[in-house]
Amino acid sequence: MIKVSVLYPNGSGAKFDMIYYLNSHMPMVQRKLGAVMKGMAVDEGLGSVPPGTPAAYVAIGHLMFDSVEDFSAAFAQHSAGILADIHNYTNIQPVIQISQIKM
Repeated sequence: MIKVSVLYPNGSGAKFDMIYYLNSHMPMVQRKLGAVMKGMAVDEGLGSVPPGTPAAYVAIGHLMFDSVEDFSAAFAQHSAGILADIHNYTNIQPVIQISQIKM
């Protein structure tokens, strides 16, 4: 199984509408990618170490798929709509990482 993580770096002037992200963007991604997406999770950055240090990322969205090929095929069909929605919730340029899940 693979995980596609969309990381939104924290920084000066960073804006992120978590309510929109949770209630509009992520459900839209789920609808568009459909059953090929096996799961999703959202992290909201609270802080870092040492205590009191700002979080490195404002938010991180995680999408799970059986394979990179499954993700690539599904995303290719719907990337324009998904990417066009980013400006509705953030001014941050996301960083994407694809990882193999190990247990």
